[in-house]
Amino acid sequence: MNLTLKIWRQKDSKSKGVFKTYDVKNVSPDSSFLEMLDVLNEELVMKDEMPVNFDNDCREGICGACSLYVNGRPHGPDSAITICQVHMRNFKDGQTVIIEPWRSKAFPVISDLMVDRSAFDRVIQAGGYVSVSTGGVPDANGIPVNQLKAEAAMDAAACIGCGACVAACKNASAMLFVSAKVSQLALLPQGQIEAKRRVQKMVKQMDYEGFGNCTNTGACEAECPKEITLVNIARLNREFIGAKLGAQKMKLENV
Repeated sequence: MNLTLKIWRQKDSKSKGVFKTYDVKNVSPDSSFLEMLDVLNEELVMKDEMPVNFDNDCREGICGACSLYVNGRPHGPDSAITICQVHMRNFKDGQTVIIEPWRSKAFPVISDLMVDRSAFDRVIQAGGYVSVSTGGVPDANGIPVNQLKAEAAMDAAACIGCGACVAACKNASAMLFVSAKVSQLALLPQGQIEAKRRVQKMVKQMDYEGFGNCTNTGACEAECPKEITLVNIARLNREFIGAKLGAQKMKLENV
């Protein structure tokens, strides 16, 4: 396969970025997208040119580091997989492929296709710790959990924090990510002790980081590589409103 790549090149967060065009030839249709970029970088190094910077780690769809915006879609043309799992057979011979970083105020570009997603880490940190009230007898892992709730919690916990939801959203909203992290604890008895404080602090941090508001277009759900659903956003809203009303009620009672 022969492809034309239009790749966003940006030296650092303070520099102005531009698209640069590269031709790659004899690409195996069985190679992965990142392997194709590896080949391109080898050719650039041989020409004494700067290789294209991009994030990657596991290359197995687990870590979410390989966050690229390809031809107008987070993680490329396929569904329910990360870009490291996309194979070149998903593209046509002679096709032009446009590769960009995530576009969000909360995800500043570090270099080329790499962005700083530490805002997600700070949102999780704002949630704090989980303490478990087991009493004097039962072990924490021995607390009975409803099967349906356990499965829903595990579905939410599948979120890898890649940021595809933010990249897909026209408002750059992080609601799907935050709702998944809130849901995985809100559904379990072990997460109830700090539940009200957790949801308020995480939402507050999300807003502070500069993420946009959710308008329920569903783009986040459609592009999520782990198929996290909008049900979690509805749960986040319920948890947040309930926590706010509870805090307001307590305040009035103490007046």
